[in-house]
Amino acid sequence: MDERVREHAEVLVEWSARTEEGDDVVLSVAEDAHELGVAVAEKLGEVGANVVTTYGSAEVSRAYLQGHDGDFEENPAHELALYENADSVLRIGGGRNTTAMADVDSDVRQAYSKAREEVREARMDTDWVSTVHPTRALAQQASMAYEEYQDFVYDAVLRDWESLAEKMAHMKEILDEGEEVRIVKEREDQPKTDLTMSIEGRTAVNSAASVAYDSHNLPSGEVFTAPYATEGEVFFDVPMTINARRVRNAHLTFEDGEVVDFSAETGEDELETILNTDEGARRLGELGIGMNRGIDRFTDNILFDEKMGDTVHMAVGRAYDANMPEGEEGNQSAVHVDMITDMSEASRMEVDGEVVQRNGTFRFEDGFGG
Repeated sequence: MDERVREHAEVLVEWSARTEEGDDVVLSVAEDAHELGVAVAEKLGEVGANVVTTYGSAEVSRAYLQGHDGDFEENPAHELALYENADSVLRIGGGRNTTAMADVDSDVRQAYSKAREEVREARMDTDWVSTVHPTRALAQQASMAYEEYQDFVYDAVLRDWESLAEKMAHMKEILDEGEEVRIVKEREDQPKTDLTMSIEGRTAVNSAASVAYDSHNLPSGEVFTAPYATEGEVFFDVPMTINARRVRNAHLTFEDGEVVDFSAETGEDELETILNTDEGARRLGELGIGMNRGIDRFTDNILFDEKMGDTVHMAVGRAYDANMPEGEEGNQSAVHVDMITDMSEASRMEVDGEVVQRNGTFRFEDGFGG
């Protein structure tokens, strides 16, 4: 076993999930993620956790959804009980085919998602963490050689997370004290982005790859909040695979906080399906600012791409409770779908009228300029 696999497992269990003796853990292992699953199970055994292992397979899910009539039972009791009784859920992604779900009818996928809302909420009420094991399918999706992709993944995962957390704390402070964010891009080769959103009363999360920071992804490296009252337009120039379908050059227009117009060069039908899921799917649930400089290229995997320095991502749909004042609910939806825009040139981000990022460089970094 590559020693980096064991290091990955150690970071996941000790830094990210903060697993302790006696914790009840659900470990979900995807296709071709066997090695990391073994290493994580070994680490959980050393800690003294109680483990139930599940198989997270896109091909198995496809077979189930293709075979079903689409009339799904709401929140099956056995599945709900698994997460209601878990302290944490560790999800190891991987897979043999990144588009295994491409031919599943969108109405069926949507019905299944809606029928599992309470199950999803129960899982998200745990100390859940998602990570990924480098597989050949993911390497192919990223247009990398397998060994090259392994190096990329471990450069992003095996970091000095405490130091990065200290740096990202500057951005968290700016957002926590701010009331309005404006994002502007004026590139000649694409439609203009000029979007404003309110963040007053919201708490930004310093997402340093640990539940101790209200962070649930490994790797991480972003600061995110839950915006509202969104106005203007935004162009997402980073291609993405969403629900096994390619979405490229998506453009959204917001009025009174809702998407009122949309388009995409490819995947527009998938974008429409997402936005029509429910009422909350046309509102933003997240504004995220990528700050992980260890992620230096796009890989068509949201777990990595949204954390990349020089990017901003926004998610339509569900807002995270961690961003909300106690006793308040953010935007509710059965979906949470991220889209990314590159901020490396001809762009700026303002908070309350003050420029805090220009062409991907933050005001607290060298090279920000005037």
